[in-house]
Amino acid sequence: QVRLVESGGGLAQAGGSLRLSCAASGRTFDRYDMGWFRRAPGKEREFVAAVRWNNDTDYADSVKGRFAVTRDKAKNAVHLQMNALKPEETAIYCCAAKSSRYRGHYYHWGQGTQVTVSS
Repeated sequence: QVRLVESGGGLAQAGGSLRLSCAASGRTFDRYDMGWFRRAPGKEREFVAAVRWNNDTDYADSVKGRFAVTRDKAKNAVHLQMNALKPEETAIYCCAAKSSRYRGHYYHWGQGTQVTVSS
């Protein structure tokens, strides 16, 4: 059974940094794309960043230059380094996974970790 568990959330001040981690288990994820999404209160879930099976990365325009996504295939882990955080980025951040051969939406999800950015 696939399981994704996020950690590293918490409280940060505006302009500060946090590093989120996602531990994946239940299978080998070498050929999986891994993504980060967030849902702010009262808003729809939105894409934040992704790292594909070949280590290509993709970012939402709003986080480019401030966030960095990396993966550690040996540990089945994905990390999201978030710098220069803004109060409006307060949200639940979720890790997601899908096979790289699948062109559709992500279909494995973690429960999420709360990130709160104070002004």
